[in-house]
Amino acid sequence: MDKFDQAIIAALKQDARQSMSALAQQVNLSRSAVTDRLKKLEQSGVIRGYQVLLSESQKTGVAAYFEVHHRSRRCKDLVTLFNQFPEIITCHGISGEMDFLVHLKADSMQRLHEIREQIDAHDDVTRIRTHIVMSEWINGRCG
Repeated sequence: MDKFDQAIIAALKQDARQSMSALAQQVNLSRSAVTDRLKKLEQSGVIRGYQVLLSESQKTGVAAYFEVHHRSRRCKDLVTLFNQFPEIITCHGISGEMDFLVHLKADSMQRLHEIREQIDAHDDVTRIRTHIVMSEWINGRCG
């Protein structure tokens, strides 16, 4: 990635819906050059997609964070477990008291409970704590 690709990504982080012409003007390239670069960034997987971020009040289902503590020698073993659930959005290995912070969105509280029970049933999971998302004030800020 060169400085133009980085500029395109920065501009898209600000407004992914802007026109190709506006984007080209921001990064000082022609429209066709930006189109070609954008296509390459998408095909190479640098840009994986675009999304609509709704406010919590407009969403259906339930979002939560699980604090997961484990005794496994390899974190990768539990990541394999987490990958079984398409509802899991992110899984971070973090420092401090807990081992993983898992963010998920489920269609219902019942489904959230099922996922929690399946994770909790894993032999290496020693504790799981659930935090239900009630409100969201900042989302989509990328650094």
